[in-house]
Amino acid sequence: MEVRMRLWEVIPFSVMVLMEGCTVGLTIMTKTVMAKGMSQFVFVVYSNALSSIILLPYSLMFRRTQQSFFTFPLLTRFFFLGLTGITIAQIFAFTGLSYSSPILACGMGNLIPAFSFVLAIILRTTKLDWRVTSGQAKIIGTFISISGGTLMILYKGPLVRKTAFSAPFHHLELIPRHFIFSSTPEYWALGGIVLAVASLSASVWGIIQVGTVKQYPEPITIAALYTSMGTIQSAIVAFVAERNLSAWKLELNMELLLIFLSAIFGSAIRCSVHIWCMHNKGPFYVPMFKPFGIIIASIASVIFFGDSLHYGSVIGAYIIGIGYYTLMWGQIREDDMKAGCEGIDSSEQKVPLLQEEEQV
Repeated sequence: MEVRMRLWEVIPFSVMVLMEGCTVGLTIMTKTVMAKGMSQFVFVVYSNALSSIILLPYSLMFRRTQQSFFTFPLLTRFFFLGLTGITIAQIFAFTGLSYSSPILACGMGNLIPAFSFVLAIILRTTKLDWRVTSGQAKIIGTFISISGGTLMILYKGPLVRKTAFSAPFHHLELIPRHFIFSSTPEYWALGGIVLAVASLSASVWGIIQVGTVKQYPEPITIAALYTSMGTIQSAIVAFVAERNLSAWKLELNMELLLIFLSAIFGSAIRCSVHIWCMHNKGPFYVPMFKPFGIIIASIASVIFFGDSLHYGSVIGAYIIGIGYYTLMWGQIREDDMKAGCEGIDSSEQKVPLLQEEEQV
């Protein structure tokens, strides 16, 4: 029994670390194909088109409600989910990646909870209470995260030179012949700003997503519909931005493999694993692994790519990670306090207020 309990703890942890590792690997592959000439606009269109093809039949097979989604409010929400979650977020994210490196992309991606908290305050969907510990943690975590993001953008710093840690792996540096971690010319500050915009758009997407699930409790169907709408929107943008018809031609190379892996991993594997982990370990289990991408990207850069990592980006990324966990701790503590209040006296619950609370 004890062995089974330990195994039950190890398996979800190992799977989530593997998911973050795969995400970093796909990010490095994306950086490589874009550095070799693939358009980020074309990649967004093709990968999401394939994701839509996968998700639409899956959503129809496992649909649990007879509620129609052909209503103006829901279709409007699907439109803006596609706009913020795919058209803006993904195009800006991959553009920022093409200007910088995977470590900056991983770091700026961890700003989403901070942006979500700021938006929740602006939209008045959460209370800002400095008197309680959870409120203090969320405010401090947001400040630390944004400070780390600003440092990453403004201070690239000197290169992290080879160390005794990376020496045993020097033979693995043959990998850069096939994969690219950073390229020249690099527009670091611009890339960081563009990645920050992508994270802000993803935060807006998260807020819209919460309200949409309340109106239409079919997450897979929602994902299929907004992915389809986002594909159409990004295709319109791509046809305007990428007028070179040869850019749309795919061959049997890494570009085609990346599109296939991104669609399968993003729409099926990662989604299923996250749902399984949240169902068995709770809603905060999956987000706790997000900063692991920073660690994995840093280790991959030092071991496999030699002199391609900068001190400023590493310091900034780890500051963002600290802010991320501080904010998450505040959110978990706040939810625990709410659960305690509900258990003590359910008559004093403010249900409408709690239902409008935005989860970070």
